[in-house]
Amino acid sequence: MKPRRIAGAAPKPRLLRVRRRPGAAAHLGLLSVGGGTFPCALGRTGLTRFKREGDGATPVGRFDLLVGRWRIDRILPPGGPLHFTPLRIDDGWCDDLGDGRYNRPVRLPFPGSHEVMRRDDHLYDVVIVLDANLRRRTIGRGSAIFFHLARNGFEATAGCVALAPADMRRVLARLGSRPVMVIG
Repeated sequence: MKPRRIAGAAPKPRLLRVRRRPGAAAHLGLLSVGGGTFPCALGRTGLTRFKREGDGATPVGRFDLLVGRWRIDRILPPGGPLHFTPLRIDDGWCDDLGDGRYNRPVRLPFPGSHEVMRRDDHLYDVVIVLDANLRRRTIGRGSAIFFHLARNGFEATAGCVALAPADMRRVLARLGSRPVMVIG
């Protein structure tokens, strides 16, 4: 059975479009969704079609937004259609090229190279896992590509897409079900 649409109610968009900001530094972008456009930070070397581990670039492509995490001790749970779970103190993400858990969540302490998910800064107070080299994983094609909060001044990321905290809330509230991010 099809869901009933209320007359006059537009469906929520599920597509987020990310592109480089024209005339700006390579790490500055724009994210558009549902008629709104928001400044965002990209990887320090801009966008790439040939992502490699450690290149500092944001991969070009179409990526599902899979799951979200948030710092329960700092903010209220984000809204929107994604499933969010609290970040735990022992959450990490493997970026070790020689480990079978490459580009997968891990529990800390972890002996290989990894990223700590529960950070001291506020970047991962809201963090969403993108399906970038995740479901169809290739070792060395990039790990820990997330949609998260931006640093002040939209400093470059290591390859993620990042929004100001207030804009992240606005974007998540606008999204329809099964959102997808198109980068490039």
